[in-house]
Order: sequence, then structure tokens, then C-alpha cells
Amino acid sequence: MASQFLRSANSRYVAGVLAALGAGSALYTLTPQQIQAKTEVDSATIKKIEEAYAKLNGPEGAKCKSLLKKHLTKDVVDKLKTKRTKLGATLYDCIRSGVYNLDAGVGVYAPDAEAYTLFAPLFDKIIEDYHGFSPKQKQPPVDLGEGKTKEFPPLDPKGKYIKSTRIRCGRSLKGYPFNPCLTQDNYLEMEGKVKKAFSEYSDKELKGKYYPLDGMSKETQKQLIADHFLFKEGDRHLQYANACNFWPKGRGIFHNNDKTFLIWVNEEDHMRIISMQEGSDVGKVLDRLIKGVRGIEKQVPFSRDDRLGWLTFCPTNLGSTVRASVHIALPKLAARKDFIEICEKLNLQVRGIHGEHSESVGGVYDISNKARLGLSEYQAVKQMYDGVKKLIEMEEKQK
Repeated sequence: MASQFLRSANSRYVAGVLAALGAGSALYTLTPQQIQAKTEVDSATIKKIEEAYAKLNGPEGAKCKSLLKKHLTKDVVDKLKTKRTKLGATLYDCIRSGVYNLDAGVGVYAPDAEAYTLFAPLFDKIIEDYHGFSPKQKQPPVDLGEGKTKEFPPLDPKGKYIKSTRIRCGRSLKGYPFNPCLTQDNYLEMEGKVKKAFSEYSDKELKGKYYPLDGMSKETQKQLIADHFLFKEGDRHLQYANACNFWPKGRGIFHNNDKTFLIWVNEEDHMRIISMQEGSDVGKVLDRLIKGVRGIEKQVPFSRDDRLGWLTFCPTNLGSTVRASVHIALPKLAARKDFIEICEKLNLQVRGIHGEHSESVGGVYDISNKARLGLSEYQAVKQMYDGVKKLIEMEEKQK
């Protein structure tokens, strides 16, 4: 049933995609009646939206605590159910994943950039709830931290607590929609553009190889996943968000020769750019990330909004998109019942080392900045750095 939905959704989006990506003249050769038909939402989709609202608020959704359920009020449904973006996305495309995955924390995705404004009565509330970022606020100017990386010397020079450091950011290619609205040709075209950018890295620290998922052996794929270098396929949240079309076409990973700089291509976002290494030298990790981002940006422009910052598929990653984290063991502090509360007060997010929803392994936690939107890239890294520095100080004072 899911595959049938994906096929029908793809055909529905094609005309809008062509119009938005350079074949706009085709749209204007249509009759007024045809144009109206493309902007109207059919009764079957409206019915799905109403049924989705009923499911979230009925017996089946009784235990659902997602931000989607909280903010998808009857008023919002009535206001948005007849709207459709130029690429053909409806409210149902935004909420579908959260309706099928009632255990989701957020439950919404933006099928294209326009969704953030057209469906603002829903997205603005969720963004404000998650990020504490009101509709009147604006993302600060870009500040990757160039010239300031020396402000982040190793947090744990003796290596007593921190195992590794990782900083990642997300980027979307300018002129392309997000996963649900992409055609197979879009995926392959985007892959070609970023591969060319990778091949033109001149810095020895960044030079490496691109591995397309299409044609990759299962053994290689399994090993890269185990090494945390490659994304897994078939995530149910992304599947129901209609984000896994044409898999594995156009998907892949680039990593430098030292495997300290990685780029995921066309997983959740067009690109996830990651710098990582053993130890606690945050400044060095950030410096490598900056060089990597700037190198790609010279070849491929990124999509950015004045208010929301760097645009991403999931609203939780908007703004700076930066997640700076360490894998750290704090045995005394972590044993306290208020450990999570302490971290939250320091604007830190705590996860297991295998990502969101995972548990700690061997007392090691993944601790990162909590905020992404409303602060610059540099400020996001500093939030993690200052917070973890305080945690180490507290650990050393514990009896």
C-alpha cells in the first residue's frame, strides 16, 4: 500500500517540479481551468487529512504526544486542508509520517521550501514549541566560526572523559525541493553536482572518495553502517514522509582518506556534512567542517531563508543546522537522578551513542547543543563547548 502511495505521489508532483526547476514556461501554456486543477486539493486528499486529524484525536492516538497532535487543531485543519504548494504538496504530505508513526516526537516534514510559509499556521507553532523561536524572530547572519576556532581548545586534554568529537550540519541545494518532490533525474543531477564539488577539494585534509549507494555491495554497506559512516535505509519515519523514493539512486557517501570528514548525500537532507575525530579538539573539528562547507559552496549554492536560516526537510534542523557533540563518560555525574535536568539547564541534549532514542552504552553518552535555530553556527558550537566544559568541572567535584 505504501509503494502505491509513493508511485501516485511521484506522478502528481512531476508537473510542479518541472515548473519550479526551470521549465516554468510549461505551466503557463496551460488553460486557466488546468492551472486551477493543479492548485486545488482533491476531495480524497481532504478526506485523508480529516481522517488523520480524527486518528490523532481518537482512541488510536490516545497515547500520542507528538507536536503534530498538539498543534494540528481543527481550526488549523480547516484553514490548510485545501491548500497546495506550487510543487503539489498538501497538508497531508506534511503530516503523513506523524499520523502513521504515533510515537514520533515531532511528526511533520516539509515536502518543499514553500511548505514552511504556506502551512505556517502549523509549522510556526511547532517551530516555536521545539526551538523557542517565535514567528517574529529571525535567524542571525551566517557565522561559521572562521577565525575563531582557537577559542575551542581540547575540552579534555588528558582524555579522561571524552572519547570523540563530532560536528555536523545540513544543507539543501538551491533550486531543488526536498525528498518528496524530487524526481529520479533530480536525484542523479544533484549527485552529479556534489560529486564534482568533492573532486575539486584541494585541501589534503579533505581529499577522499565518493561511494554511491547504488551498486554498493551489502558487505561494504553493512561495514560502513557499523562504523557510523553511512546512513541506514528504510527508516519508517522517512518512509511515511515519502522521502525514500527511487532508493538508492542518487544516494551515497563521501569520506576523506582519514575518515574524519564525511558527507551523506540525499539521505534525509540533500547533504549532511560531518567532521569528526577521536579526542576532544573541538576547534580542529570545526575548522575542518568550515573548510569542507566552503569548498562545496563554491561549486553548489545552498538554500537559505532570511527568517529560518538554512532550510532542511525536518523543522527540528532549521537555522544553523549545527549539531556539535561529544561521546563522553561521566560516571559520577551520570549516576545522579537529576543528570538529564542538569544537562537541560545547560542547553544540552543527551542521547545514547547510537543516536536518537538509543540508550547509553558502557556509561558513554552523546551530548550536544540543544538549540539550532535562533543562534549562529559558531554560537551553536559554543553552546555545546561551554556546557560540556561545565559538566566536566562538575564531574571532578563529585565525591
